[in-house]
Amino acid sequence: MTETEIGTRQLRHWQTALKDHWAIDGDMSRLDGEYDLNFLATGDRDEGYVLKVMRPDCESWLVDMQVKAFEHIALRDPLLPCPQVIKSGDGMSLLTLPDETGQKRLVWLLNRLPGRCYANAAPKSDALIHEVGRVLGGFASALDDFQHTGLDRDFKWDLMRGDWISDKLDCITNPARRQIIDDICAGFSSMKPILTKLPKQAVHNDANDYNIMVTGDLSEPRQVSGLIDLGDMCTAPRVCDLAIAAAYIVLDHDTPEAALAALVAGYHEVYPLTPAEVDLIWPLLRMRLAVSVVNSTLMAVQNPDDPYVTISQASAWRFLEDNTLHRGLLNARLRAACGLPVVEGADRVLDWLGQERGNFAPLMGQGIADAPLGSLSVENSTWPQNPFHLPLEEAARVGAEFEDKGRIWLGYYHEPRLIYAEPAFRKGPWKASDRRTVHLAVDVFTHAGTPMFAPLRGEVFVAEYRSGHLDYGGVIILRHETAGGDPFYTLYGHLDPEFLDRLKPGQMVEQGEEFCRLGDPGMNGGWAPHVHFQLALTTEGIEADWPGVGDPDEMYLWRAVCPNPAALLNLPDEKVRYFPTEKQGVLADRKAHFGGNLSLTYDDPLMLVRGWKHHLFDEWGRPYLDAYNNVPHVGHAHPRIQAVAADQLKRINSNTRYLHPAQTAFAEKILSKLPKKFEVCFFVNSGSEANELALRLARAHTGAKGMVTPDHGYHGNTTGAICISAYKFNKPGGVGQADWVELVEVADDYRGSYRRDDPDRAQKYADLVDPAIAALHRKGHGLAGFIAETFPSVGGQIIPPKGYLAAVYEKIRAAGGVCIADEVQTGLGRLGEFYFGFEHQGALPDIVVMGKPIGNGHPLGVLVTTREIAQSFDNGIEFFSTFGGSTLSCRIGKEVLDIVDDEGLQENARVMGGRLLSGLQALQKKYACVVDVRGMGLFLGVELIHPDGTEATAICSYVKNRMRDHRILIGSEGPKDNILKIRTPLTIEAEDVDMITTTLDQVLAEVEHPVSA
Repeated sequence: MTETEIGTRQLRHWQTALKDHWAIDGDMSRLDGEYDLNFLATGDRDEGYVLKVMRPDCESWLVDMQVKAFEHIALRDPLLPCPQVIKSGDGMSLLTLPDETGQKRLVWLLNRLPGRCYANAAPKSDALIHEVGRVLGGFASALDDFQHTGLDRDFKWDLMRGDWISDKLDCITNPARRQIIDDICAGFSSMKPILTKLPKQAVHNDANDYNIMVTGDLSEPRQVSGLIDLGDMCTAPRVCDLAIAAAYIVLDHDTPEAALAALVAGYHEVYPLTPAEVDLIWPLLRMRLAVSVVNSTLMAVQNPDDPYVTISQASAWRFLEDNTLHRGLLNARLRAACGLPVVEGADRVLDWLGQERGNFAPLMGQGIADAPLGSLSVENSTWPQNPFHLPLEEAARVGAEFEDKGRIWLGYYHEPRLIYAEPAFRKGPWKASDRRTVHLAVDVFTHAGTPMFAPLRGEVFVAEYRSGHLDYGGVIILRHETAGGDPFYTLYGHLDPEFLDRLKPGQMVEQGEEFCRLGDPGMNGGWAPHVHFQLALTTEGIEADWPGVGDPDEMYLWRAVCPNPAALLNLPDEKVRYFPTEKQGVLADRKAHFGGNLSLTYDDPLMLVRGWKHHLFDEWGRPYLDAYNNVPHVGHAHPRIQAVAADQLKRINSNTRYLHPAQTAFAEKILSKLPKKFEVCFFVNSGSEANELALRLARAHTGAKGMVTPDHGYHGNTTGAICISAYKFNKPGGVGQADWVELVEVADDYRGSYRRDDPDRAQKYADLVDPAIAALHRKGHGLAGFIAETFPSVGGQIIPPKGYLAAVYEKIRAAGGVCIADEVQTGLGRLGEFYFGFEHQGALPDIVVMGKPIGNGHPLGVLVTTREIAQSFDNGIEFFSTFGGSTLSCRIGKEVLDIVDDEGLQENARVMGGRLLSGLQALQKKYACVVDVRGMGLFLGVELIHPDGTEATAICSYVKNRMRDHRILIGSEGPKDNILKIRTPLTIEAEDVDMITTTLDQVLAEVEHPVSA
């Protein structure tokens, strides 16, 4: 018989057995299995089962132990995601049945768990890892009283016996690798006496990434659906079980320390750990990896032709060789994640400090209970102007607004600030990477030269001068002890280094003794005179180089290591502790005070409080790359726009009923960018108002009412603008299409009626306006005009085929209509090669509308038209827009256009847009779901599809939200919302473009395997 025939016979045999013994009749297929046979069976009602047929020589105790363990877990905790043993028709959990050759086999049946294995799940978020920890803790808790004679096993995967590898290390021939394993074994040997004293229990012992099942696709939450395979069960301290799971969780993880903390915290919530157990996790994790690589190396000797053996150990070696985690600091992190004291005695230190509050010598030689607080937070402060660079001249003035003739004022503990601007504070390669922003000390600002006095007796631990840019300058660290002998430390930074001649490590400083002075900017690192006063409960992993600020997403650690030092200043904690505005509270208030149809972007909305160029910052100082908002055309918070606005508001903000040179200067600047036929400007408050006005002008000029416009367009939210915006009126609950509006198909040559392989597609799309014009005449409306986004944006970032608009305009004018170009999305240099989109089309409109970007966030819209059309509108009734033509608006609008010219932003849009387009096209070749990349300059779209070619709305939503998780803001558009929309401010730089393409590559890989893989 052939192998296929044998397999078919085998499958039929066990299909019959399943029906005979479990009364399950359904489809069956073979699953992978290293030693045993595993079959997936689907019942009549689509229930899933796994039939497990053990190898002929399988020991019965091993299977019996697994069956009884699963049944025990089901009884102890029925809610745990765990396979259920399905009893046979005669009530048996484990049967002995003959296979197709007559050999006796142990056979049992489990229900099938949904999902995929953790190894193939993405993303591996902290939330998912936390749930893995909870499930693992639940399993261990359920198994703590499980007994079976087979548990006390002597086998290589029992981590308690992991030192068997010590006699096998000659197989590791690479000297550097050998040293790593030697060190791990030595560490294991030294801690084994501690380990053996811990209580033992039944443990899973192999919660690897293929034994953890996960459900959830795309934007669905990822959830652990089960923990499978009890074949490696044994007795061991429960921490061994946790460490084994941790060894797989950290491999190839970008932030293994955060992943480990999430796992341990989840476990601890369900099955609380002791501090001693937490401290064993890291060395046990490394020991498990050491056992794994030694075992696979030995197997490679036995099976030299099996490439999997070498591949399987690659990730373990990467972790062992490349990680730089400090055991002491990692222990503190894991303890903090569990809410345990970060070091032995930390809780006693905090209690003692609280008891002694009010008894410490005043640091500044005087009480500071009445000293005011000054906030340098992201929300309340504009220091620095550029959140990515703080020059010395600005650093020396930080907090100047709080200066009051040298009177002491305090800076908050736990305050997120942007003054920590330099690359050293970043935790990744990009400007929008995670960064450290949250202040871990209390600042005391006053005159340089002010003496300071030791709050309590301490030993000099560090006394040195740090000369780096915006470093501490003079810095002292003192080591103290409580009355009970528990140590802690205080740091004093930004000092006059005069103390270097007096203080040496090991020297004692008495309580109340003057020991240092505040430095001036020339000696204190460059800052406005103040002391950075910080408390630490341990120096493990930070030694003398304490972080003065922490990552907002790691404050569970840094609040525990460096708690509020208020007690040492004889102050209540709440006086100096900063609390950022609570996002959830703002969200609740918004829901209470605003309409429900005011949308929020992203599943987890952002609260953004600062911006700079093409980056935004939330209330914690987290940076985001803004690749979505086209409104800040020349960048967020541009200094020139700030200056112009402030200057004009000092003078006058009037309107067009009065003369002002700013009005005509703005008009002349706009007209200089347009063909000579355009002579008249109307200034309004928004693009919506400008398009509403365009309708009035077209009707006044033609005497007709009817309008032709492409489907799925958007022109604003006023009554008239909505009537010509199919994107709005055709939505469920919309007002529907007005009788005087005719829609034509969008000139989409990727998905539309006429594709890119048709050389006449531009004309064919243009010809679609003919029946629309005829319909308006039949209904008696006549033709007032045609309006279109020059390049349809909400329609899907569409670039119409060249010549389309010119052909349309020819037909419209021949029918007596006016041609309106809505350039809100495309104008003012965004396209790089062209200042306006109609230039690309070789078309000349009669009215051009500009909106949001021309004010760079200031409410401003502009309509430009011919003298002839303007005169038709001049019917004796005044046109007036209160703020559109204000002196402030005119100055801001002109400044925006000047900045585009002065800073070469149109050319930047061309160069950076080309770089971005090229990167996106490379991803199109790599991923099947990326079917079209289109655009020009910094107006780009990426169309996503399913394998069957339909629009991938869910994938698009997932990608957009995952990009936001990676600190990149992009949008989505199109009739099916399946097109990624990228419209960055024109200031974007090469680094930011590369961040977009690199990150999008990572996110798309979560959706599908690359075509090239």
